[in-house]
Order: sequence, then C-alpha cells, then structure tokens
Amino acid sequence: MRFYAILLLTLFLSVEGFSQQVFSKKEPFAHTYSIVARDTVTGEMGVAVQSHWFSVGSLVVWGEAGVGVVATQSFVNPSFGPRGLSLLKNGLTPKMAVETLLELDEGREVRQLAILDAQGNVEAYTGKNCIVEAGHIIGNNFSVQANLMDKNTVWPEMAEAFKNAKGSLADRMLQAMEAAQKEGGDIRGKQSAAILVVKAKSTGNEWEDKVVDLRVEDNKNPIKEMRRLLTINTAYEFMNKGDLAVETGNNKLAKQHYMNAQKLNPDNLEMKYWYAITLANNGELDEAKEILKGVFKQNSKWKELTPRLVKPKLLIISEKELQEILKL
Repeated sequence: MRFYAILLLTLFLSVEGFSQQVFSKKEPFAHTYSIVARDTVTGEMGVAVQSHWFSVGSLVVWGEAGVGVVATQSFVNPSFGPRGLSLLKNGLTPKMAVETLLELDEGREVRQLAILDAQGNVEAYTGKNCIVEAGHIIGNNFSVQANLMDKNTVWPEMAEAFKNAKGSLADRMLQAMEAAQKEGGDIRGKQSAAILVVKAKSTGNEWEDKVVDLRVEDNKNPIKEMRRLLTINTAYEFMNKGDLAVETGNNKLAKQHYMNAQKLNPDNLEMKYWYAITLANNGELDEAKEILKGVFKQNSKWKELTPRLVKPKLLIISEKELQEILKL
C-alpha cells in the first residue's frame, strides 16, 4: 500500500508540476501553532493557525469539503496542502498521506504537518530539527501542533482548551488558539492568524463549501482581531439567513434573524437598517421609524436608498407610510 501511495504522489508531481520537494533556504517560514479538527455533530472540518509571520494563512491552512484539512508549517512546504488533499481524495488515510509526502521530501526533518480527513482520522508529524519548543498532540477528531514556542506547555494547553470548548467548530478552535497565546504562544510574538472551516460534504459548488474563511494578515493582536471578525462573520450569517427569509416572503423569520445579527454587531448601521425595513414590512411602522431615524441621522444615504426598495418589493408599504419615513 505504501508503494502505491508513493507511486500515486509521483504521478501528481509529474501532472501538477509541484516542485518544492527539496528543502532550501528559500522556503518560507511558518513557525507557528495550529489546530486541525472535525465537529462530530455537523461533520464540518477546520484548520486554524497563528504565527509571528505575515499572512500565515496563505501558507499553512488548506481544506476541501468532504475531503479533509491540512496544516503545513515550520519550514513550510506549501505543496503539502494541495497534495495532501489530493491523496485523501484518492483513498489514502491521513497516516498514509503524511508518510507519502514526507517520503519524497528531503527537508522532512524541519517540517511540521497535520492532516485530518472527513471521517475524523488524524495524523501529525514534527521533524526532529524543528525549532524547539516543538511538538504535537493527536486527540479524538483533532490535532494540535506547534514549533518555536515560548514553552513546551503551549500545545498541551491548546488540546485541553479544545476538548473543553463549547460552540461552533470555528469558535472552539479559536478558544484553543486563545489558550495557546495565554500560555505564551510563539516566542517571537504574534502577527497573523487564519481560520478555515469547510462542510462535511461537498455541494459541488466550491463557493458554498466554506463555512468560515477568515484571515488576519498583519496585526499587533491577531487572535483578538480574529475573535472580532468571527463574531461579525456569525452576525452576517444571520443577515444572510434573513435575506433568504425575505426572498421567500417570510418577514417574521427575517425579523428574528436580523435581530440576532444586531445583538452580535449592535453598531452596524446596515444591520439596523434592514431590521427596520423588515419591521416596516411586518406592519410595525412606529418601531421601524424610530430605528430608521437614528440610522438616517448617522448616514443620510440610507434615506436616499429607501424609496428604491419599493420597485423590487423589498419594502412593501403604502405611499403614505413611505413619505412618513422620508420625512424623518
């Protein structure tokens, strides 16, 4: 079976044209801590990372719905991402995929790699020449890995935090990242972070298969910024659900979704605006006017937009009621 895996990867090398199999000083750094994980309820799979390096997400995190996720780091070999996913798609286990990728890599001793598949199987590897403190822990449906850490307790703290975390997969992974940073994190400090979550099964449409895809490219506190972005991301998920409810004419459901979005992001004018429009469509005009008055005061362009909603039937009120709104 191992021979088959090596033969398969050799085929990928010739067909896909990847060339970074030999370690060189030109290869990018991604000294970092990361987690790959699967939600046992939804089947969603995710990978999250933080590093003292610019745009770490563009190098480390890889994932495909229905297939799996990959974290490739240390003296990073970015080709391990797409190659690892290709191996999973062709029937190899994460263990076989990791062994195959490393078998052909002369820089294997400075690599760190973790692969998780759609069934929750996980394999991780830490090369013996990764800069200490470095190591990994494989758990049930997850793996945490780190190198160049302040202390060797960072990745164990990540593992415990993830096991005890509540919430969505993205939120639980972020809790693990927050625990790593609290424990000391990267000895050099912090700069960028990324979270990617993909669906358990592919829809056949790549643009629909990513549940969360967020990056902080350069920030003094990337984990804190990622927490802010993840909260906003969740708020906009409610907004999207609200929009879908409007499309089907279910304004009561839309109202609830827009309200949930506002609770998470209360200062966002657009969320307030569409919530108010939904109230108006539900016949709750007085409450809608009170909210719109505040929105218009902060930005008059929202008032200018309002009559334009009548023709596409996004605002279904009488002309008299419309004029009352425009006089606010």
